[in-house]
Amino acid sequence: MVRPQPPARPQPPDDRTDQPMAGEADRFPVVGVGASAGGLEAFTQLLTHLPADTGMAIVLVQHLDPTQGSLLSEILARTTPMPVQAIADGMAIAPNQVYVIPPNHLLTLEGGRLRLQPRVASQRINKAIDGFFESLARDRGDKAIGVVLSGGDSDGTLGLEAIKAAGGITFAQSEASAQVRSMPHMAIATGQVDFVLPPEEIATTLANLSRHPYVTSPVEEPPAPVDTVSEAETLAAIYALLKATSRVDFSQYKPTTLRRRILRRMALHRIEEIDRYQQYLQETPAEVQALYQEILISVTSFFRDAGAFDSLKREVFPALLRDRQPVTPADQRAADLPLRIWVAGCSTGEEAYSIAIGLLEFLTHQPYQPPIQIFATDVSEQAIEIARLGIYLPTKVADVAADRLQRFFVPVEGGYQISKPVRELCVFARQNLISDPPFSRLDLISCRNVLIYFGSALQKKVLPMFHYGLKPGGFLMLGSSETVGDLTELFTLVDRQYKIYAKQSSALRLNLDLGDSSGDRQPLPPVAIAPEPRPTLDLYSAADQVVLGRYSPVGVVVNDQLDILQFRGQTGAYLEPAPGRASLNLLTMAQDSLRLDLRTALYQAKQLGQPVHRTGWVQERDRSRGWQGPDQEAPRRRPVHIQVLPFRPSDEGDIYFLVLFEEDDRDSAEALTSDLALTIATAPVPLDPDQQNLYRLQQELEATKSHLQSIIEAQESTNQDLRAANEEILSSNEELQSTNEELQTAKEEIQATNEELSTINDELYRRNADTTRISNDFQNLLGSINIPILMLEGDLSIRRFTPTAATLFNLIPSDIGRPLSDINHRLTITDLETQILTVITTLNQYSQEVQDHQGRWYDLRIRPYRTLDDRIDGAVLVLVDIDLLKRSSEELRQARDYAEAIVDMVRDPLIVLDADLRVVRANGQFYSTFQVLPQATEGCLLFELGNGQWSSPQLRSLLQDLLPRDSQIENFRVAPPVDSPDLKTMQINARQIATATGQPMILLTIQAEGDRPSPGQERRPP
Repeated sequence: MVRPQPPARPQPPDDRTDQPMAGEADRFPVVGVGASAGGLEAFTQLLTHLPADTGMAIVLVQHLDPTQGSLLSEILARTTPMPVQAIADGMAIAPNQVYVIPPNHLLTLEGGRLRLQPRVASQRINKAIDGFFESLARDRGDKAIGVVLSGGDSDGTLGLEAIKAAGGITFAQSEASAQVRSMPHMAIATGQVDFVLPPEEIATTLANLSRHPYVTSPVEEPPAPVDTVSEAETLAAIYALLKATSRVDFSQYKPTTLRRRILRRMALHRIEEIDRYQQYLQETPAEVQALYQEILISVTSFFRDAGAFDSLKREVFPALLRDRQPVTPADQRAADLPLRIWVAGCSTGEEAYSIAIGLLEFLTHQPYQPPIQIFATDVSEQAIEIARLGIYLPTKVADVAADRLQRFFVPVEGGYQISKPVRELCVFARQNLISDPPFSRLDLISCRNVLIYFGSALQKKVLPMFHYGLKPGGFLMLGSSETVGDLTELFTLVDRQYKIYAKQSSALRLNLDLGDSSGDRQPLPPVAIAPEPRPTLDLYSAADQVVLGRYSPVGVVVNDQLDILQFRGQTGAYLEPAPGRASLNLLTMAQDSLRLDLRTALYQAKQLGQPVHRTGWVQERDRSRGWQGPDQEAPRRRPVHIQVLPFRPSDEGDIYFLVLFEEDDRDSAEALTSDLALTIATAPVPLDPDQQNLYRLQQELEATKSHLQSIIEAQESTNQDLRAANEEILSSNEELQSTNEELQTAKEEIQATNEELSTINDELYRRNADTTRISNDFQNLLGSINIPILMLEGDLSIRRFTPTAATLFNLIPSDIGRPLSDINHRLTITDLETQILTVITTLNQYSQEVQDHQGRWYDLRIRPYRTLDDRIDGAVLVLVDIDLLKRSSEELRQARDYAEAIVDMVRDPLIVLDADLRVVRANGQFYSTFQVLPQATEGCLLFELGNGQWSSPQLRSLLQDLLPRDSQIENFRVAPPVDSPDLKTMQINARQIATATGQPMILLTIQAEGDRPSPGQERRPP
């Protein structure tokens, strides 16, 4: 059954956005005042004491008779100098004016204009005040003020919560001053009312608030010119006070939200300077806690944004069950795993319970129903305690469908409680989302309207935590004003309207850099990471100092890999870019004649760590012809001195090499000799011994060079082997790094599991404490009741019994768990077990009077044993001792029989009348004398008996006064009717008699006048 809802009912604000509203600088405060029964007097008192220059607009919303016109605006106009006018649709509001709602309408405020809608006739409860207050909170934000005055029902309660959540200020009339207390009482019970005052004091407080900077200036602007640095330091000090009290660091929350809450508290205490408020916080610890609760305030309700829960049933829940249908035994083990859901920032629990109810409704129509495990966490311990109890005011469940209310809620004193099966699905625990480890292996995370309070850094920290906690294919649901930002590689959008995301596979590894909210542990020191070495100006400067200290030939600076880092001078005669892929390696660019000498010199310098000098040869290049070929004139060779100087720019830095080239400055004769020797060595004609010797020496030199070249190649091969080994080491290092990351991930999972176990342990500890307390109470209750009570299981085994039942059933403590059939009880009843089984089967209670072996009487009552979830699990036997009552009843019966025997033996007619003068009983002589039957006599009025001979006004008066005055009637004469000449004149005597029931009756005797002398009519007091 769908309950009728009002059209377009305003919803509570979805979040407390930090963006300033359009035209905020021009927004003035609007006071919404709601009332119902007794509201006229409260309105009058409020407006009479309210100044006319507050700068506020006053909107009065009252429950009015929808069938009659209203003169409320005319009446209130006489009480205030402010203009008072009835509201018309689209009317723009202005400060210092009063607006009154017309009858049979719903009112909202949109963009500074009042909008009217006809009230739905089928609407069960009038929620006009809630609707206006919620629209007021959306339109005015922190400039909204709500006042609830006298009235019945609970209208206005939810609206005040919305106003306070938006940063506004709330009032309620004190119950002592209200004609009807229901509306103020329900508003005060929520704990969301800032001021509880009589109407005249509400007016005074409103006047004071109208001059406070929080109300008069936009929130984005400081209330007074202050030094920015000083204000930042003051806010930091306030955050430190909050952290010391609550162990929550608010420094990374959105500053605008925090500042709005702080300024609101300042307005409530009439403090205008923020440094003065900091001092007040230091002096008043209770205010620190109040500010903490102020920051954590939230607006939540059951099935908030109903479309989001419909989307869960349509998109998310089917996907979670799709892969859980058991086919094989392995699938069965996987299917037995519970559906794990985490509600982060659950507040007072409505969100968690709504998801649980929605999931149970969905599973009702599914063939497979897996276990459910819902973790609900919040940073507020006060909210968690409310959520654990699961008891909510009627206003909280006003919008819950009737079928859900009947199925999942239990009426209790003061409201409704979530049924035990639903409460057992949810585990509530305090958790700081930004500093405590997340849960893991989750199917769904719901975190609605929490991220809007976090700065971007916190959001980028929390969203990867959510990604880590979800299983592959898990879902994330955010609030309508929240997104995953630029972390689209972690989540893909499933439902754009209700912000439902699915987890994407990502190589991102979670960094659980969790701050310690307790402040007890010291943070680990940061690990120093050496930067990658690269040449800097210091390196070049050091090389310059080395060169200037010795000489300044051309050269290059290379690293230990022989890569050129700097060219010094013109090195074209020695170095040339090689064809192919570009490279700055020194050996690749060097001439072939210099390569061997360079390699050797660099190797020696690296091994010895000392400067190395070598002499090499370089071929002189003809720029016009290029390098000389074999059929051309032999190229000229010139000697070159090579110096390799190792150095380090810093003591702990890498080694670098300065390679310098310097041409040989020998004289021309030496050069000529060298040229001639070269010519002889290459001549085709026979040579003399000296020339042969010279040639031989040159051959040996070439052989030595070849041998050295082979050694170098072997060294290069060894280097390659070492390089391969190094690569293997690097590969092993990468594997170790991967293993380390896996261990780190395992550590994080263990940490998350530990957090989960800690949460469950807290919940089990609380439940165990509750169970122990209930068990103690129950044990003391049974021990103090002097009534035999026996509780049985469904198989008639003994569950529990009272001490008095132990004597009656011959029980001892070790008999618990034994079948009742093994016990020899002392009752004289043969079919006890049969009657118990009948009660369990039919659910009908059974009652019977029984005796024990000593003849003592008991009233045996057998009832079904019902669990909290309405399941029959045995029976309860209660024996009420009625022995005294039974014996007293027997004595009364015997006394009654004795009295009746005496009455029947009396020869005069006797009648017993009740207080209404109806015949209760008559003796046999009466029936015989007047020839009437008992059926026509008992229960009839005395004056209707026979043919009316008793219908005497005087007799009626005497009888009616007899019981109140406790008087008597003696010898009252009643003449017979004219048509009965055979009857004699009767004399009546009457007096009051006591009965066992305590109800007085009248005993009336009748005698014929001839049977006894008659002194006449007489009436005397007793």
